[in-house]
Amino acid sequence: MTNLYGSIHPADSVYLSTRTHGAVFNLEYSPDGSVLTVACEQTEVLLFDPISSKHIKTLSEAHEDCVNNIRFLDNRLFATCSDDTTIALWDLRKLNTKVCTLHGHTSWVKNIEYDTNTRLLVTSGFDGNVIIWDTNRCTEDGCPHKKFFHTRFLMRMRLTPDCSKMLISTSSGYLLILHDLDLTKSLEVGSYPILRARRTTSSSDLSTSSSSSGPRVSGSPCHHSDSNSSSEKHMSRASQREGVAPRNSLEVLTPEVPGERDRGNCITSLQLHPKGWATLLRCSSNTDDQEWTCVYEFQEGAPVRPVSPRCSLRLTHYVEEANVGRGYIKELCFSPDGRMISSPHGYGIRLLGFDKQCSELIDCLPKEASPLRVIRSLYSHNDVVLTTKFSPTHCQIASGCLSGRVSLYQPKF
Repeated sequence: MTNLYGSIHPADSVYLSTRTHGAVFNLEYSPDGSVLTVACEQTEVLLFDPISSKHIKTLSEAHEDCVNNIRFLDNRLFATCSDDTTIALWDLRKLNTKVCTLHGHTSWVKNIEYDTNTRLLVTSGFDGNVIIWDTNRCTEDGCPHKKFFHTRFLMRMRLTPDCSKMLISTSSGYLLILHDLDLTKSLEVGSYPILRARRTTSSSDLSTSSSSSGPRVSGSPCHHSDSNSSSEKHMSRASQREGVAPRNSLEVLTPEVPGERDRGNCITSLQLHPKGWATLLRCSSNTDDQEWTCVYEFQEGAPVRPVSPRCSLRLTHYVEEANVGRGYIKELCFSPDGRMISSPHGYGIRLLGFDKQCSELIDCLPKEASPLRVIRSLYSHNDVVLTTKFSPTHCQIASGCLSGRVSLYQPKF
């Protein structure tokens, strides 16, 4: 792995005038790796053949505002979301028109997840809402939908690979985890038990803080603490009888960030390890003078009390970032095998490993939180890199920058 990724170089670049599509906000490969889609600032979605680097098509008016995220549902169908508050479904076999447009959010829609088992589309936006869309009953007029969850300061939402948990990051520094996820049930305020509000542990500090001392920033993302408290007591009795935590149990954490112990931070980017072992966060300080990439291991273990979660997060690895392009969100990612991280770094990207041999995370868990190892640094842009993505099928990485350029990287032998 080290030799393979150590030999990776810029292979090709795709550059179109920024007057057309603007900054590159996100990248997404199709599951079979045959198509690379690009979410652009100026309402457009670009499609490329990542092997030949040839342009396939430009969806020039995919939305009426910035395109923020793209998610493939299978090798043909994909969804896009936008600051125009809508989600659009597309079919690669018929790109001249949308399959349908989904209306339900009231503010910018920022990311999309998909449960392949239930075929439910899950979206989140700056209105604080997480909405579920039933693609099984999709028509030209849209899909049946319902509001699943709401929280203040919502930034990003992700599902674990097995869809057993939902993670939500916030601009106020909190990380919310819904355990034993059941997407068929809507969660209104006060209807879910708050399991724990505390700070995550690091490898060197295994003690757990309570909610009175844990959070470092003001503005809890959860509403109506009194009703939640009474709900928690009610659910606790039922859970104690059953001996298990209830479905959709909410855990509220304040992830520890190196150098940020006494200051608040904003969790701007959130990703999950492909095997569900860990979560990857990009955090910036509230004063915007520091930026960190951190890896937190999911810890399995006996619950502290019957309604406590069956896992919590522990900081295992971290690295300080360049903090270039303040105010812009940088989207990072795991490699398909989970051994490496690709992270935007100034005008390029850095490939990071848990050790110099690119070992599996579970084979090199440190006793104390340790720095991520830089395997390779790649600089091929003339502006700040905002997003990067590994191909799911080929040894290739893509990155996109503020001026609209997309770069592809692959090994040279």
